[in-house]
Amino acid sequence: MPASWPKRRSVTSLQLLIQLGLDLGLDLPTCLAGTGISPARLPTLLGEIDADCELRLIANLVQGLPDIEHLGLLAGERYRLISYGAWGYALLSSATVREAAALGLRYLGLTFAFTHISLAEQGQDACLLFDDSQTPTALLPFIVQRDMLGALVVIRELLGDKLPLLQVRMRQPAARMPQTFAKAFGHAVQFAADDNSLMFPATLLDRPLPFANPALVQACEQQCQAILARHKWDEGLTGQVRQLLLRTPGQLDDMERVAANLHMSSRTLRRRLNEEGIGFRALQDQVRQALAEDMLEAGGLSLEEIAERLGYGELSNFIHAFKRWKGTTPGRYQRGDG
Repeated sequence: MPASWPKRRSVTSLQLLIQLGLDLGLDLPTCLAGTGISPARLPTLLGEIDADCELRLIANLVQGLPDIEHLGLLAGERYRLISYGAWGYALLSSATVREAAALGLRYLGLTFAFTHISLAEQGQDACLLFDDSQTPTALLPFIVQRDMLGALVVIRELLGDKLPLLQVRMRQPAARMPQTFAKAFGHAVQFAADDNSLMFPATLLDRPLPFANPALVQACEQQCQAILARHKWDEGLTGQVRQLLLRTPGQLDDMERVAANLHMSSRTLRRRLNEEGIGFRALQDQVRQALAEDMLEAGGLSLEEIAERLGYGELSNFIHAFKRWKGTTPGRYQRGDG
């Protein structure tokens, strides 16, 4: 059975988890062991990574910090709404909790969850369920703890208040220090349960949210749709080429080097890409555009720095390319004017 999460995801979760490991005394090489990411490459890491890379990092944390039974909770409390980009802003701008929940679950692939989350209403109660049936067994406690508390943190931020939980259930065995879990969730946890769930009054679903903005919801949802579409980039030979290009965003490999990595001639690569309806140069363009949009939306970098990281020798070349892609300048795009 294929995994319920997309193969690609934002690098943000990786960064949050690395910082958790460092804060708890692990060194960077230990955190990154087996991920395929070197410490030297980390500062330039942009856009998206393979989900397997994040799973490897989680395994390193679990193995390196075996005595912290609530390690997943320590991770979950770090996932704020702003960590999720367009998905988080779409929820924040929704009219009600119900609308936010429907939108959030519709684009669940944009979260960092490795459980499948669903919402059920049972009379006067509502329940968020966290299905761990496809989650790697060795990582179950960490991932379930992180996903459940991470979801609760998002809901608390939406409400601007604590969520009045009626019940917290977890399938993991009883904790040595259950009070740590009770403090994190604000409610005693029932361990060794039949499911992983957060139960709360169903009336809460119709509570209005303070930052409702229908226009912003629509704009953010369009971004969510575009990002999910990009998650399918790893399909076929076209996807393999995109992944190779994403490894070196500042100086995209040429066709000969990509072909060599794929163990074929450049002529064969060109022919097979044409059969999938795209050219190599167009793929380079797509990768640069996707990375440019990610960096502009994330903020924190000047236009000159973004141009340099994308391999443009001059800022004017980047601006010209961006106008060709989006019909507006990168500055206007970042401000939301275009």
